[in-house]
Amino acid sequence: MARAVKVLAALRNHWKKTTFGVCLLSWGGSWLYGQHRDNLLRRAACQEAQAFGNQLIPSSMPLKKATVFLNPAACKGKARNLFEKNAAPILHLSGLDVTVVKTDYEGQAKKLLELMENTDLIIIAGGDGTVQEVITGLLRRRDEAVFSKIPIGFIPLGKTCTLSHTLYPESTNQVQHIINATLAILKGETVPLDVLQIKGEKEQPVFAVTGLRWGSYRDAGVKVSKYWYLGPLKTKAAHFFSTFKEWPKKHQAALMYLGPTERPPEEPEEKPSRPPLYVRLYRRLRLYWSSPPKEMPQEVTPEDWEELKLSTIELSIATRNRQLDLTRTEDFMDICIEADTVSKGQFVNRGSQKMRDPHMRPEGSHCIQASRCILQLPEGTEGSFGIDNEEYEAMPVEVKLLPRKLRFFCDPRMREQMLHAAVQ
Repeated sequence: MARAVKVLAALRNHWKKTTFGVCLLSWGGSWLYGQHRDNLLRRAACQEAQAFGNQLIPSSMPLKKATVFLNPAACKGKARNLFEKNAAPILHLSGLDVTVVKTDYEGQAKKLLELMENTDLIIIAGGDGTVQEVITGLLRRRDEAVFSKIPIGFIPLGKTCTLSHTLYPESTNQVQHIINATLAILKGETVPLDVLQIKGEKEQPVFAVTGLRWGSYRDAGVKVSKYWYLGPLKTKAAHFFSTFKEWPKKHQAALMYLGPTERPPEEPEEKPSRPPLYVRLYRRLRLYWSSPPKEMPQEVTPEDWEELKLSTIELSIATRNRQLDLTRTEDFMDICIEADTVSKGQFVNRGSQKMRDPHMRPEGSHCIQASRCILQLPEGTEGSFGIDNEEYEAMPVEVKLLPRKLRFFCDPRMREQMLHAAVQ
């Protein structure tokens, strides 16, 4: 008893050291528990992946080839370690023939896609920038009609991973989120996603799955990292200081657009079986002896373009991939023109909200549904576009919607939610 009293007295007399020691032990215990929990998640995921790898296949069937495009620079250089610890073991245990291609510099993935040979799966391990590079390289190929049918998996390793909100359940644990994404690839459920084709006057087209942003909120958001020393106030500081340069911030442009188009019926994934030989012979003979059908001239209906002069604080053109509806009957992209009558206080507050949800629509915005649009900018226009969170020089562009162009793997639970929401 006397010894315990001595210890308590010593702790009370050295309360600063005691407080520091308790904090250090608490942090250490929490860190160790987190590591243990993550190891349990990895073990369970590997056991689930091994069940896929243990499945028997015919001896004549080759292993499925999976090509992984990994951006090691994503997540401030942590992407390689995150991939090798959490995703790579699952892919190798699943029985896939995995080839990992690591990019060394920005834009390399586009060039590598031009040289890529046949593969059964494409897996993107990175953030929004890596996704944008891979799909741009894929759809620039001459044989893109064939390669665009290859299913694509996305392992979110970057700072911004917009697609992960659509494809996988929300999770505050990064390890759990990466594991969910990797297992979704093995389970094989896919959803079709729209793609935007963005073409300048001289440049090759760029492709995006999220959208294009042009305006003051985007410009201020790019500078947030410069105010890192202000901690939680850095976002408001970036938007506040940007109001000193020019106010009011107005972006002038001319917009021409076409309305939504009807969604054609979805093509069946499995090809119909080949008819017997006698049926094929009969069809060919009938086609040979019958008189050629008369070609009826088809009337070409002129495209109904609408034109709009706009003055806005920010313009966004976005796909519907964030609010995916698998049963909708029309294909369109959302064009949001935000009012330029914004006070400085509103600009700072909305800027913080847009950092969390870049495609939010403030009150007073003019929203248009279109399948194709042409954005004309005045001569001498400065600034940049944000295309899937990647920076491009602002210029006149034509934006065309490619509906259901690519198929991405998704978590089966998310697909069920989409179908359930569509029924309601």
